Amino acid sequence: MKDKVVFITGANGGLGSTVTRSFLQRGARVIGGSLRITAADFPKPNFEALAIDFNRPEEIRKGVSGIFERHGRLDVLVHILGGFAGGLSVAETTDALWDQMQSINLTAAFRVFRECIPHLRKAKAGKLIAIGSLTAAQAHANLGAYVVFKSALVTLVQTIALENAEAGLTANVILPGTMDTPANRKSMRDADFSKWLKTQDVADLIVSLADENAKHLTGLAIPIEARHA
Repeated sequence: MKDKVVFITGANGGLGSTVTRSFLQRGARVIGGSLRITAADFPKPNFEALAIDFNRPEEIRKGVSGIFERHGRLDVLVHILGGFAGGLSVAETTDALWDQMQSINLTAAFRVFRECIPHLRKAKAGKLIAIGSLTAAQAHANLGAYVVFKSALVTLVQTIALENAEAGLTANVILPGTMDTPANRKSMRDADFSKWLKTQDVADLIVSLADENAKHLTGLAIPIEARHA
């Protein structure tokens, strides 16, 4: 992993921070993208902060092209950016909620993938790894907007795997269960946190998929849940 150029979206979030540190520890050159992020978030010489609004296609385009201009390559994309909202039936779902879930869980991913794929193809063994949701692996009442767009993300990633296999580009999506993050603890204060999935376990899986030894793994939707004694 040393000297690989890795672009991580949502790099300073609950999962993103763990993933970013994991790649930095392995010597990768990490570009961390988020709406608000600075070099001080990860004070390492191999870290580069990229403040970017993923709702703006032009910012995504400039951000990704800038990575290639500065480093001459892009080896790995880890797309973590996403968001959750639920509690309403389909009949009660507002246009605003529907558009929000589509934007953050699918449209942003599509735009990031579209800009990164040409550079990942040039790497000859590029890796595209996205974070989906185990919850979205099947229908759930009152989570319609979230489930629809997280499910569509899986299909999008698997389509990319098919379209780019001849270039050696692999594309996989990880489906985590509920993760032990500050945001989840805040929103579910009465839950048993010990039963939640550790972000380090997800980060370890991401790093393994980014390794050159995983070159034959592509088009997969990989579920991961908490380990219990």
